[in-house]
Amino acid sequence: MSRRLATTLTAGLLILLTLLGPATPAAAAVSTQQKLAVLSTWTQTTAASYHAWNGARLNRTPWTEYGFDWSTDYCSSSPDNPLGFAFGLSCYRHDFGYRNHKAMGIFPANKSRLDSAFYADLKRVCATYNAIVRPACYSLAWTYYQAVSVFGSLAAVRQADLDRAARLKADAEHHAAPRP
Repeated sequence: MSRRLATTLTAGLLILLTLLGPATPAAAAVSTQQKLAVLSTWTQTTAASYHAWNGARLNRTPWTEYGFDWSTDYCSSSPDNPLGFAFGLSCYRHDFGYRNHKAMGIFPANKSRLDSAFYADLKRVCATYNAIVRPACYSLAWTYYQAVSVFGSLAAVRQADLDRAARLKADAEHHAAPRP
């Protein structure tokens, strides 16, 4: 079996288990290993991981026994929707990863992957926008990623970073506008 096929099958199985939740409503207490497995599944760089996490976020009841921390301040002191780009849910998942990995005492070993998953989520958001404004979105995604990667917080995003992306977006829209 090829490595890619094995990885795809493993990811598919983990997502299926994530979506199904505990076997019964009266399932035995969740073990640390079970919680770590689900936490890992929900904080990978793939779109499938994001969708599994978001599905659980929207239906938390089956996951109550896991004791996850679902609190968020979204993008902290940085805009959740800079220049109209919807970064809020990406920030939410990033908060989820940070808070729960810290609570499990495994944050330092996972920070880089959590930040990479955040950047992958942001780039997927950017890919949904018109090609004209997409470079501005990618610029902001990179800025947000660098803020958490280097400084561990989105508080490091400066107004100058937002202004630079706004100019990039405005220039692109101006050049793409139809000429009379």
